[in-house]
Amino acid sequence: MSKLRETFLEELADIYDAEKQLTKALPKMAKAAEHEELRNALEEHLEETEGHVERLEQVFEIFGESAKGKKCKAMQGLVQEAESLIKEEEGDAAYIAAAQKVEHYEIAAYGTLRTWANHLGEEEAVRLLEETLEEEKAADEKLTTLAEDAINIEEREGEEEEETSSRRGSK
Repeated sequence: MSKLRETFLEELADIYDAEKQLTKALPKMAKAAEHEELRNALEEHLEETEGHVERLEQVFEIFGESAKGKKCKAMQGLVQEAESLIKEEEGDAAYIAAAQKVEHYEIAAYGTLRTWANHLGEEEAVRLLEETLEEEKAADEKLTTLAEDAINIEEREGEEEEETSSRRGSK
């Protein structure tokens, strides 16, 4: 087996586990979200993530391998960080930041896998990985838009109102 193919399969197993971890973490994040649009975006991404798992299984099949995960320590850390934010009730802006860290990790992983699949001459795998990569980029963009157009503004305005109230109360 070529070194590139071996490395590809290792990383495929890693992202497979990462996606499986996400299928458990996203419902918790959606439940914690206060903003309805954020909750909906996280729920939609959960459905996409389930599709990502199915596509990864197809990629394993293309390579003549059975789908198996290898513990993704990076995703484990990102999920633990998100769970801490939820436990501490840090709010939607913090949840978006945590979700975007996950998306950026996935974008890097899928971009690399797509390139390697191309070098290995597996065009169908390239197509499947590219499809997932584009969905990850779209999810990241949706989170950015939500943060910039609504959530960060609402949280900042809420802080300004609290500061005004506390200044009035201390006079």
